[in-house]
Amino acid sequence: MKERLKNRGSDVLVAFSHAETAQRPRDEDVASTKALTPLAILLLLAMATLVFSPLFGMEFIPFSATGQEHKILMDIRIPRVLCAFVAGAMLSLSGMSFQALFRNPLATPFTLGVSSGAALGAAVFIRTGLAFVFLGISGTSLAAFGGALIAVVLVYGLTRIKGGFTTTTLLLAGIAISFFFSSLILLIQYTSGLSHSFRIIQWMMGSLTAADYGKLVNLLPFLGVGAALLLFLHREMNLLMVGEDIAISRGVNVGRVKKLIFLAASLMVGGVVAVCGPIGFVGMMSPHICRLLVGADHRFLTPASFLFGGLFLAICDTLARSLLDTTEIPVGVITALLGGPFFIWLLLSRKNELEL
Repeated sequence: MKERLKNRGSDVLVAFSHAETAQRPRDEDVASTKALTPLAILLLLAMATLVFSPLFGMEFIPFSATGQEHKILMDIRIPRVLCAFVAGAMLSLSGMSFQALFRNPLATPFTLGVSSGAALGAAVFIRTGLAFVFLGISGTSLAAFGGALIAVVLVYGLTRIKGGFTTTTLLLAGIAISFFFSSLILLIQYTSGLSHSFRIIQWMMGSLTAADYGKLVNLLPFLGVGAALLLFLHREMNLLMVGEDIAISRGVNVGRVKKLIFLAASLMVGGVVAVCGPIGFVGMMSPHICRLLVGADHRFLTPASFLFGGLFLAICDTLARSLLDTTEIPVGVITALLGGPFFIWLLLSRKNELEL
C-alpha cells in the first residue's frame, strides 16, 4: 500500500513537472506576442519621427523646397535629427543597462561619473583657449571623450582597489568621482573669463546645434559596439534584475558580465557627451516607460529602449528649435524640464522598491 502511494505521488510530481515545462513556452509565447505589438508601434513612430521632424524648426520647410531652404533641410536638419535619434538611443540603452546593473529604476547613464568626466575634459579644453580639429573631430569632443575615459578608468580602479566588482562599490566610486569632477568644473568656471565661462555653461546644457553628418559618423561606432554587447547579454541582464545569487546559480559569471555592461554603457555615454554635451534624464525615463510597454524582458526591452530613446530625443530637439521664433533652446533644458517631474513621480510611486 505504501509502495503504491509512493509511486502515485511520484507520478503526480512527474506530471506536474511536465505540465510546468509545457506551460513555460506558452507563457513565453504570450509575453512575446504582447511585446511585439508595442515594438511595432514604436518602430512606426520612430520612422515617422525621422521622416517628419526635419521639416519643423523656426520655419516649416517642405520636402519640395528648393534653393537655400533645400540646402538647410538636407545639410542641417536631416543630419541633426539623425544625430538626435542615435544619441537618444545610446542614452536610453545606457540607462537600461545601468538600471539592470544596479537593480534600481532611478539609475541613469551619468551615475558612474562618465558625464562629469566628459564635462571636465571639455571645460579644461575650453579654458585653455585651444581650437583644433583632428580627423574631422573637434578638439572639444576629443577632450570630452578623454575625460570620460579617465572617469571610467578611475571608477574601475577604485572598485578593484576595494576588492571585487560589487554593485555598491561601483556606485559609491562613481558618485565620488562625479562630485570631485563637478567641483573641479566649478573651479575652472570661477577662474575663467566671461567668454570661456559662458562657453562652458552653454556646452554643459547639452545641445545638438553643431550636429552634422560627421558627428553622426562619430557616434555610430559607439552605438554599434554598445548595442551589440547589450543584445548579447540580454539573458544575463534578466537574471541580474532578479538577483546576483540567482544569476550565479544559473551559471552567469557575474563579475565578467558587470564589467561588460559597465564598458558598453560607458562607451555610449562617453560618445554622446563628447558630441552633444550632457543631456540628462533620457536614460532614466525611456527604459522605464518601455518597461510599461513591453515588460522587463531584455529581449524586447533592448530594441524598445533603442527606438523610444531615439524618437524621444529627436522630438525634444524638434521642440527645442521650434518653440521660440528668434533662438533655440538647448535640448538638455527640454529633457530636464520633462525629466524633473517624471523623476519625482517615479520616486513617489515606487518608494518601496528602490533599495539596491
